[in-house]
Amino acid sequence: MTSELIILCVAAALAGVVNAIAGGGTLLTFPALALILGPSAAAAVAANATSTVALFPGSLAAMWGYRRELSGAGPWVVPLMGPSLVGGAIGTWLVAQRDPKEFQLLVPVLILAATVLFLLQPSITKWTGIGKPHESPSLAARTGIIGFQFLIAFYGGYFGAGIGILMLSALALMGLSDIHRMNGVKTLLASAINGISVVLFIWFDKVHWNLAVPMILASIVGGFVGASVARRLNKNLVRQTVVVIGMLLSAYYFLRIYGILGERTT
Repeated sequence: MTSELIILCVAAALAGVVNAIAGGGTLLTFPALALILGPSAAAAVAANATSTVALFPGSLAAMWGYRRELSGAGPWVVPLMGPSLVGGAIGTWLVAQRDPKEFQLLVPVLILAATVLFLLQPSITKWTGIGKPHESPSLAARTGIIGFQFLIAFYGGYFGAGIGILMLSALALMGLSDIHRMNGVKTLLASAINGISVVLFIWFDKVHWNLAVPMILASIVGGFVGASVARRLNKNLVRQTVVVIGMLLSAYYFLRIYGILGERTT
């Protein structure tokens, strides 16, 4: 178990670094936990739950770091908080209570979707004009954005990787142009989504605490390291590294889960 804990703590520390710089830490912690917990469908759900709990303190730390930027952010937080909590709760409930085989079969698709989001992040940023002034959206547009936030939260509660860039896009379309305030609001909403997920995963007893606790400590250390070196590292290089890892993992899970590598897992 010592070697397994070392693997998990290294993955969690790297995830903390990556989350502090470019996002995407789940793409490191989830497969590491899935490797340790085994190939079963129930293990995949437990890996998802334990990964969420392990990285949650990092979200809280980031939210605290943006506390000044959150001052006066009520016009964006208030309409999006409800759909964030409801969507996150429904997504988490589904992954925790439905047949675990359903989640297992979706793992390659979820990892691929998250990887594609990170790959397209610069293009999404340019398309939505993140960080640039926008006109206030119409009532119909705001309603659509709130619905979009619900879908983001639903996906976040179900798996989670990649929700940051989606929320930044929604906030840009809502007329928020200050990138620092945008990151603050995004972090607050992500903390709400992850927080409701953590509560439900604990309630449904899906967390492996003997693995989660050391990973929490490692991810916090990684987050501090990431925050201190963020200005010196090339974010594009970090993103590209995460994308390569995600693509390889997605290919591996497609091959393994759909029966091309050995017998199909159950």
